[in-house]
Amino acid sequence: MRIQIITAGTTGSVAPYTGLGHRLVAEGHDVEIATHPKFAPMVTCCGRLRMRPLEADPFEELMGAHSRFRGAQRSPGAVLRLARATERAALALVDGILAAANPKADVFLLSTLAAPIGRVVAQYHSVPSMGVFLQPDVPTSAFPPCTAAWRPPGYGNRLRGRAANALLDALYSAAHRNLHARLGLAHRSGHRLRQERERGRWPIWHGYSPSVVPRPADWRPGLKVAGYWWPHECPGWEPPQQVADFLAAGPPPVFIGFGSMMPGDPRRLGAIASGALRKAGLRGIVQSGWAGLSVQGDDVLTVGALPHGWLMPRTAAVVHHAGAGTTAAGLRAGVPAVPVPVFTDQPWWAARLTRLGVSPGALPYEQLTAGRLAEALRRVTSEPRFARRAVELAGRLGREDGAGAVARAVAETAR
Repeated sequence: MRIQIITAGTTGSVAPYTGLGHRLVAEGHDVEIATHPKFAPMVTCCGRLRMRPLEADPFEELMGAHSRFRGAQRSPGAVLRLARATERAALALVDGILAAANPKADVFLLSTLAAPIGRVVAQYHSVPSMGVFLQPDVPTSAFPPCTAAWRPPGYGNRLRGRAANALLDALYSAAHRNLHARLGLAHRSGHRLRQERERGRWPIWHGYSPSVVPRPADWRPGLKVAGYWWPHECPGWEPPQQVADFLAAGPPPVFIGFGSMMPGDPRRLGAIASGALRKAGLRGIVQSGWAGLSVQGDDVLTVGALPHGWLMPRTAAVVHHAGAGTTAAGLRAGVPAVPVPVFTDQPWWAARLTRLGVSPGALPYEQLTAGRLAEALRRVTSEPRFARRAVELAGRLGREDGAGAVARAVAETAR
């Protein structure tokens, strides 16, 4: 089958689909990933996956808008600027997906951000499609929407989920008008498209473990929790010698990284990281990421992009922004975590880490200090219960085959 995976966003929104794509190739399919050009090295590294560029890449602007939103104390003007940046991102996705979608594909696999537009394009081309989401987006009483604070089960969570979806649909409204006009279709609002999706039981596979977020009992048929699909790692990859030497020179370090986040002044964040490691008496590997962190010292090494699947199992604990992909990598590595959520779904995943028992609790970025981070690091590295729970959970994840579940579902569409 000719399969096109369409995904947009940051590194964490792309990397898991490389593993899914390689599994589908291993099953005999012809697989292409449509995503932003800057991710071409990640997608095409081993020559087995093809890539089609999703030229519009508004997400660095959107990350900057989120940073300014926080810095402006969520004033009405900041809210308006963030909403407009989100609308521009959705409009840019219309351009990108219309240009990248292959009408000769046998099936489209659509990420969370690509789905509102990609599903309409798939219907227009009469190509079957499925959702492959990294976060849940269907309302349930079991938990709140992933853009809200974690709350215990209750009907109020369903209401919060509907409100979150209504807001997202409103932010996509200009994009939907533009999309339908360009395809010559009668306009359908985001709310109506979502209703059609749910009534038609559009299949959605969720790329996280049921041991991390169990499938809600009140979800409709067609909503599946597959298990994680892990980012592809090139078999011939070797770590930089400097990194290998640092790891060999002492006890396992703490990993500190914020991925694609730009949470503020990198000098301030670097000073917090180095101060916390020094106070806690720990070694550290700091990943520069989009924030541009740089920390110097005898017991600290600053690195660029390294495969989390290789690095994290060699650490004593991980400090990260609690994005879906980085959260998954830490759980897979079997090491405890100190989540420092910044925005969107990150507080939600951070709360999951705490409830799962692999973390002593989240440190929201706005409250981050060297002293608080040092205390959290002392707890997470000295209290054995966090490491024991992390190892136990990693064992469960290792027995799952999330990519295989999606591969079997894709094969069913050809029957």
